[in-house]
Amino acid sequence: MLVAAFLGGSFVPFTSEAVLTALYLTGLDIWQLVICASIGNSLGGMFNYGVGLLGSDTWIYRLFHLRQDRLERAKKQIRRHGAWMGLLAWLPFLGSVITIALGLLRVSLWRSALTVTLGKVARYILLAFLLQGI
Repeated sequence: MLVAAFLGGSFVPFTSEAVLTALYLTGLDIWQLVICASIGNSLGGMFNYGVGLLGSDTWIYRLFHLRQDRLERAKKQIRRHGAWMGLLAWLPFLGSVITIALGLLRVSLWRSALTVTLGKVARYILLAFLLQGI
């Protein structure tokens, strides 16, 4: 679960929610899965932050085939809202752009880590409650 969540939290197109759901349906404890998924996904998001920290706009566009307008919009919002944008890092695809942009703009590592983690944990807790209602 940890590896699947790391991949899902990074720029790799992968869905950790499907893995969590499948593992839960096999009988594993949902809260242990939530903890592993939250840790892995948060680490994946911070891996993106590190990529942004080490990269440049041109390098990021080429490597990830990002459209320039998407990254520019994310950077504009991050300049406006700062690390709080990390709360949206759980969003598919856009979350990767946000976490890369947090690194590119050198937003505080600790604030970014906190908000990224909070957003991702909240998503997995919500998924856990939904799965338990099945």
